[in-house]
Amino acid sequence: MMKLKLSEIATIVHGQLIGDDEEIISVSTDTRALEPGALFIALVGERFDAHDMAEKAIDSGASALIVSRELSALNIPQVLVSDTKQALGLLGAYVHKMSQTPTVAITGSCGKTTVKEMVASILGLQGQVLYTAGNFNNDIGVPLTLLRSTSQDDFAVLELGANHIGEIAYTTQLVRPNVAIVNNVDAAHLEGFGSLDGVKQAKGEIYQGLEPGSVAIVNQESHGGVFWSDVLADKHVKTFSVEDANAHYFASDIVLNPKGEAFFVLHTPVGETSIQLGIVGKHNVANALAATALAMEMGATLQQVSAGLTSLSKVKGRVEVQALSEHVTVIDDSYNASVPAMKAAVDLLANYQGERWLVLGYMAELGEESLALHRQVGEHAAPFHFEHVLTYGEDARQISAACQGKHFDNHQAMVEFILQQLNQSDNKKHTLLVKGANSAGMSKIVAALKENFK
Repeated sequence: MMKLKLSEIATIVHGQLIGDDEEIISVSTDTRALEPGALFIALVGERFDAHDMAEKAIDSGASALIVSRELSALNIPQVLVSDTKQALGLLGAYVHKMSQTPTVAITGSCGKTTVKEMVASILGLQGQVLYTAGNFNNDIGVPLTLLRSTSQDDFAVLELGANHIGEIAYTTQLVRPNVAIVNNVDAAHLEGFGSLDGVKQAKGEIYQGLEPGSVAIVNQESHGGVFWSDVLADKHVKTFSVEDANAHYFASDIVLNPKGEAFFVLHTPVGETSIQLGIVGKHNVANALAATALAMEMGATLQQVSAGLTSLSKVKGRVEVQALSEHVTVIDDSYNASVPAMKAAVDLLANYQGERWLVLGYMAELGEESLALHRQVGEHAAPFHFEHVLTYGEDARQISAACQGKHFDNHQAMVEFILQQLNQSDNKKHTLLVKGANSAGMSKIVAALKENFK
């Protein structure tokens, strides 16, 4: 973060400085992650009030506070504002704007983190890249990421998530991207969005942050249609598609190797090249196309795209393939789950030989459509006749029921069943794909399997 005086910060956030005017070089909302001399912003949520943590923040090294009520008992400079979350956003937007960093913004129902990693890998061949760490993609995480901006950054690649309408409209105005994309639109977070139309409306908000004439990347096969027509009317729209040769960026000759990694020919407005992805799943071809469009519209060459996609580091918990023994392989896709991601996982497992295990936890935040959408995943999986379909979480029972599988009410019972079956397998080859919502805790299944095969 750039150095700022508290008086400057007070002006930026429309606040009042109380106490001495000090220089600030870092900002935090977490008392566990404070650098000495940091500015602590006391956020207020439905179930917490960080004003109550102010003394702990000072003990941890904070030299100043942003607060929405004066803490007169504390002898420390304070910037008094009406809303501390709004102040965080204003400060993050200011620091990023002053850095003048060309910026990519990414959202979508699924795959946005993979696309972010791909774009960062490609643009990293040109210069220094600031990009979203972990899941810092909401109305708190985005401004915290923006606060990391410096004038030394050559690019910023920012992921914008949302679980309700209006959240991306807010964060995209902070980010003000040069290029933006909705990777895809599907049933996810329906509790907050209300319907698929709500998802389309919410995801399309990302384009509101673009200036007229800026580039908007659109998935030709999964988009918002009439919900985006107005916001895209004054944008320069570029399209991508897995197979449609009418798109600006498309793929052909897609082949999966025995590991499930895709080889394909990438077609772009400036030429074509062969790509061998090091991450598994045909669905990652679409993610690679999205990343290519974003990177090339930011100035990347076709050679840099090829090198960046080939050298991409795997994201923990996102389709990690690991051989646990000579006969047992686990595909760890436990990070999160949505309907299209679940279907992609099913399609991936279908490419493997031997005993195939589909081990699924429930999908979260699907509202009244939850049972129907879980049933939809089950109906998608049933024709593959997997040797084992195991589920955890009440709504996920719809999947195992559709596949004549087995349902479990706890992780321990599921792990015990898997290990018992593996120990009785007479050296057959087994591939276990594990996936579910974060809250389903399917990473515990992966951890238990790895521990058993140490």
